[in-house]
Amino acid sequence: MCKVRSRLGINIVGFKYQRKGVIVIGIHTFFMSLNDLERIIRCPGRFKFEEHNVAAHSWKVSQYAMFFATIEEQNGAEINWKSLYEKTINHDFAEVFIGDIKTPVKHASPELKQMLAHVEEKMMEKFITEEIPQDFQAIFFDRMKEGKDATIEGKLLEFADKLDQFYESFAELKRGNTDKEFVHMYQTALSKLIQIDLPNSVHYFRDTILQDAIAEETQINIAALTVEVLNGPAV
Repeated sequence: MCKVRSRLGINIVGFKYQRKGVIVIGIHTFFMSLNDLERIIRCPGRFKFEEHNVAAHSWKVSQYAMFFATIEEQNGAEINWKSLYEKTINHDFAEVFIGDIKTPVKHASPELKQMLAHVEEKMMEKFITEEIPQDFQAIFFDRMKEGKDATIEGKLLEFADKLDQFYESFAELKRGNTDKEFVHMYQTALSKLIQIDLPNSVHYFRDTILQDAIAEETQINIAALTVEVLNGPAV
């Protein structure tokens, strides 16, 4: 392992540094791990006209959540903006440990979903304990916990996460990708979106955004796929 003595009298040892014989964990490892999120491809193993990575997904989810939180706030809701941004930016960081697991696999059974959540939680706990400076560990434990909860911020995270799934699949279908995985992804995301307990956001999405989307010229009849969801049982 490489050791370097700095002008400040600190021995740099890998990602940690040593001062007066005490090993101090640095934030460097966490910052480096953010690069790994850029290399994790969403929906792996399928042909796609455009690849999407987890880092970009997290940024888009934050943008979607910010817009729909504004709608909710304009309709009288009180938004904890700090909580919202922390939830959305960090919601998929644990995928740096296990990668992106396809939604149908993740939700194949309640037992499997719970098991994967437990693995993510334990690996995140280990990462924070070993790599995050002690002064910040309690903050990281709070910020990196599961964000989809009963709060309005948790519901907005769920809505924004599903909206990115909607848009990723919409873009593939629009270009003529005939992989049935994207038909299923599109209809599942749409079905979940219109059932989330955010009436104002759902109303704006359904009556404005969705209408603009299905009015676009597409290679696959997305309007028909949409009607199947809106007029039929939940997918």
